[in-house]
Amino acid sequence: MIDLWFVIIAFLWTGYFVLEGFDFGVGLLAPLLSRNAAEQRQSLQTIGPVWDGNEVWLITAVGAMFAAFPAWYAGVFSAFYLQVTLILVGLIVRGVGLEWRGKVNDPRWCDLGIMVGSGLAAFLWGAVFADLLFDSAPAAVLGGAFTLAVCALHGAVFLTLKTTGPVRRRARAAALAASAVVIPVAVFALSNLGTFPALAAMAALAAATALIWRRREGWAFAATAAAIVLTTLALFMELRVSPLPGLTLAEAASGPYTLTMLSWIGLIALPFVLVYQGWTYWVFRKRVQVAPI
Repeated sequence: MIDLWFVIIAFLWTGYFVLEGFDFGVGLLAPLLSRNAAEQRQSLQTIGPVWDGNEVWLITAVGAMFAAFPAWYAGVFSAFYLQVTLILVGLIVRGVGLEWRGKVNDPRWCDLGIMVGSGLAAFLWGAVFADLLFDSAPAAVLGGAFTLAVCALHGAVFLTLKTTGPVRRRARAAALAASAVVIPVAVFALSNLGTFPALAAMAALAAATALIWRRREGWAFAATAAAIVLTTLALFMELRVSPLPGLTLAEAASGPYTLTMLSWIGLIALPFVLVYQGWTYWVFRKRVQVAPI
């Protein structure tokens, strides 16, 4: 049961990083790629129907940590109290910006909040997990730079996949520029892990760059998503040995009865959640065009 719930938590975090990764990237890049209000709205409409659903993965992942591994949950969120608080502030500011920008006369402050909130959360998640693994300020900064750059690339590719016209062309240029930053940062960040998934993640990022050049947006997005999955896999392979310094996974886990009850709840609820979210992405699968305001 302990290993099963560790895998489930790793899966939930992976889903969060893949899905919120392009949300963060779009929020970060939209003001930079848009030249007028209609283009800004076009960019943000690509994530409008899904961004709040993507945040559910975070709530579920943290809730599963609390229930299955309370000592791990307590150690992580107390050790990184300031960083997690800033992440929550960033997510709140971004959410307010996305919800309010269509209800105010001047949405520029909302757009700034979306941009800053997205960038802050993207950077700090990488910093937290890198610091958790290596307990080093330089490693935390490098981890934050890596996740920020990967989210920018992931979001830029998503925009090329979901938009038309000038925004799509600028998003492709932004993806190429982001890939030039991601590759060297990934070499430094992932070489510290040195596992096969980490090396495969670097290969996936290189493949994404080549696919962007060839204008294969769908495959490029699959490659950036694969890079995030492989990076998260490498991260949790390290955490499996010791989720916190001096703490084993067995010591951090809840009792057998709690894990058994959680397993039944997850078996019943998780398939419905996955089907519903898959249906949502299917419904909103088409490209977003510029609409007159």
